[in-house]
Amino acid sequence: MGLFRAASPEGLRDAPFTYAEVGGTRAERMPAGYQHGEWREVVGSGRETLERVAAAILDWTPQRSVGLRVRATGSPGEVGTVVVLTAGLPRLGYDIPCRVVWASTTGDERGFAYGTLPGHPEAGEECFTVTLTPAREVVVALRVFSRLATPAARAVPPVARFVQGLATRRYLASLRRAATADATRSTRSPGTGRP
Repeated sequence: MGLFRAASPEGLRDAPFTYAEVGGTRAERMPAGYQHGEWREVVGSGRETLERVAAAILDWTPQRSVGLRVRATGSPGEVGTVVVLTAGLPRLGYDIPCRVVWASTTGDERGFAYGTLPGHPEAGEECFTVTLTPAREVVVALRVFSRLATPAARAVPPVARFVQGLATRRYLASLRRAATADATRSTRSPGTGRP
């Protein structure tokens, strides 16, 4: 994995996770020994908004929104799907391999989590969910526990954490856009581009 290499998602189906606490983003308290992050944001209301945001999450939209190229063996809605996210130029990029550890594709909470595989600069897990609350609010949540895993990431920890924070902000922005995408279009008059 990594610079100048093109990891194959199919070739990583049986690769071991690089951390022991698989599924830990589902727990109320995430595992000790990692840096934790959790972000929640109300992005709208109603079932239609839930459906739009869930479709974006389950189509790798947050990952694409930060410029990552996505190669996957399936949908993030399928446990066991391997995804290789590539940052950088096509031949000079850095491969970031993960595998989906849990997914929820129906009901009032949708989303998935993936865990790190060998070659990922971090070890841990990240999840993306959207929930329709009893009050009809649509809440996006990102949860992550991780620690730096590769020599390159450990050599410049502030840079690695800055990149992770920047990606998280962009993930959230992409889901805000997904929440309002169809609603904005439906309030415009045909052919005028005006409300």
